[in-house]
Amino acid sequence: MKRLLIIILLFAPLLAGGAHYPFVRYDKNVLEKPAGSSPNYDLFLRKLDTLVTTGGADVRILHVGGSHVQGGTWSDRLRRHFLSLRYGCDGGRGLVFPFAAAGTNTPTGYSSFCTGNWEYSSCVRPGESALGVTGMAIVARDTSARAAIDLKPREMHLMQPRYTFRVMDLLGEGTLEPVLILNRKDTLRGQNGHFEIPYYTDWLQLAFVGKGSYTLRGLYLDRPGHGLTYSEAGVNGASTNSWLHCSLWAKDLRRVRPDLVIFSIGINDIQGPDFDVQRFKEHYRQLIKTVRQVNPRCAILFTGINDSWYRGRKVNEHTDTAEKAFRELAKECKGVFWDWYEVMGGYGSMASWQEAGLAQGDKVHFTATGYRLLGDLLFEAIYDSYQQSRK
Repeated sequence: MKRLLIIILLFAPLLAGGAHYPFVRYDKNVLEKPAGSSPNYDLFLRKLDTLVTTGGADVRILHVGGSHVQGGTWSDRLRRHFLSLRYGCDGGRGLVFPFAAAGTNTPTGYSSFCTGNWEYSSCVRPGESALGVTGMAIVARDTSARAAIDLKPREMHLMQPRYTFRVMDLLGEGTLEPVLILNRKDTLRGQNGHFEIPYYTDWLQLAFVGKGSYTLRGLYLDRPGHGLTYSEAGVNGASTNSWLHCSLWAKDLRRVRPDLVIFSIGINDIQGPDFDVQRFKEHYRQLIKTVRQVNPRCAILFTGINDSWYRGRKVNEHTDTAEKAFRELAKECKGVFWDWYEVMGGYGSMASWQEAGLAQGDKVHFTATGYRLLGDLLFEAIYDSYQQSRK
């Protein structure tokens, strides 16, 4: 009990210091169990409790979505909250991708750099490359191609100010041999895409030797021992159908091994007048089936989608229909549901978020402050469910 009290006291300032907004429905900020129970989510909470109280568990979370997730601010806020539950519980940064090589924005939690020539494809614009858990792929055709990842610091007041890793796995294949450049000069060879670095680092540079090509779908950054890993997989513009283009999703998912998948896909499905709710649910069923093939005990958390305006001119009328679909899906798979739409204020509330500086002018996306607030709200709902499970 004393240990839990210390955790609560350390964690409380993270949520209590934020502004209170009259349009946010704080009373709706709960996780629902539409089926009445969620055994897999209860299992996730038990593993989280073991990690928090003893440090003796591996907890892995995967957050999947579109631009809300690729931007990284929302998921990074959640990651920092989870890691604040126990000192030293950082299990590794998890999935990263050199988005710079694909010519698109890198999540806010790290920087990516590239040199040489790369070809890229994504689940939104599929090409010849098979796609996996990140929904992206880049192809190196010669040894001029290099990519670097640099992890950004956490909050400076924390006792663990930086993310570090010592193990890296490549999600990819090809005839070019991938190597790591250490200390910007030494070369480290791996085995079947697996690299064990002789020291902890927060930076890497990937290069290639030999001839041919290499298709890279992502990198997994890990630490030996127990801990919590929060990975994000977001692709700008991705819908549920987009993620179904990822034929190697299950293969890559086996490396991530999530205990909880947070699904935040849907905002791109409801754009336009031809939203088909039955097709939407069937796409989600296929995604859930793939997750459960990899881990039958994986918990599923649907966040629903936010209120938005169609082309910035009128409120999108499909959001309420989509939220009902999420509840039905959560009931079918015995998952949990966070009603993002209702929590933010319901129909037309995006205008209030914009006026408060929390949403962008397109009335679809949020500002950095808005995404951080969403991270606070979702984590508070998860943390409340965790507290309830301990009673």
